[in-house]
Amino acid sequence: MGDVAIRVRGLRRSYGDLQAVRGIDLDVERGQVFALLGPNGAGKTTTVEILEGYRARSAGEVSVLGHDPARRERSLRERIGIVLQSTGVDPYLTVRETVELYAGFYPRPRDVREVLDIVGLSEKLDARVLRLSGGQQRRLDVAIALAGDPQLLFLDEPTTGFDPGARRQAWEVVRNLASLGKTVLLTTHYMDEAQNLADRVAVMARGEIVAEGPRRRSGIGTSRTRRSGSGSPRTISRCRPSSPRPRSGPPTATSCSSPTRPGSCTRSPVGRSGRGSSSRGSR
Repeated sequence: MGDVAIRVRGLRRSYGDLQAVRGIDLDVERGQVFALLGPNGAGKTTTVEILEGYRARSAGEVSVLGHDPARRERSLRERIGIVLQSTGVDPYLTVRETVELYAGFYPRPRDVREVLDIVGLSEKLDARVLRLSGGQQRRLDVAIALAGDPQLLFLDEPTTGFDPGARRQAWEVVRNLASLGKTVLLTTHYMDEAQNLADRVAVMARGEIVAEGPRRRSGIGTSRTRRSGSGSPRTISRCRPSSPRPRSGPPTATSCSSPTRPGSCTRSPVGRSGRGSSSRGSR
């Protein structure tokens, strides 16, 4: 357990007859960037909320940094940082004041200037939040999560709604976190994001982890056989784009509508930089 930051066995979460998470197993090593890849409704956010201690589980065993998050112990909360799908801070505070505010809640916070340097906001130290671009506001979200110098960070769809340039800037922030030795668990819709950032990737669909393995240059993970909830084996193939990127036209992003079907990935136009519009309730 010493080298494992997160260990999950048989995790389930049900809402009446709906099974949002169906008995998943998961291990995240310390210092690793781990990605949960899948479409909306796959169970990614529900899983992460359980790991954060925000949502109760229906069954299974969960250990996060040696603690059961369901107990909501202060000693665990001091060691984790969370970036939600969408957040809100006082728009009239400056960037420095915002990070200082949240750093004050932790016993051993990281230096504010160092935090802002890590996320690339040093030049916006005295700018008011309302003057930041969407991408800069998202980097401020990461700075807030990093303010307490956590060992583990949860990033829930950190680049949803960003244009390609803003996404790559956000990727650089995640790489900076990894270089500090932080453990990072991120959720994403985008294969290229998982491939560029993660040491290991798990693909979720319909509440199950259907494929899992190390990142590879030729694709994400490997084809594996997993058993469904009914016990019948299913062969899971890698999800690949259904068509090559066009040579002209608006920027596109690859996303998975169903990671369990080859060719189900699509490319769609990406708008201008902005904060993700997804709500915390997306499953």
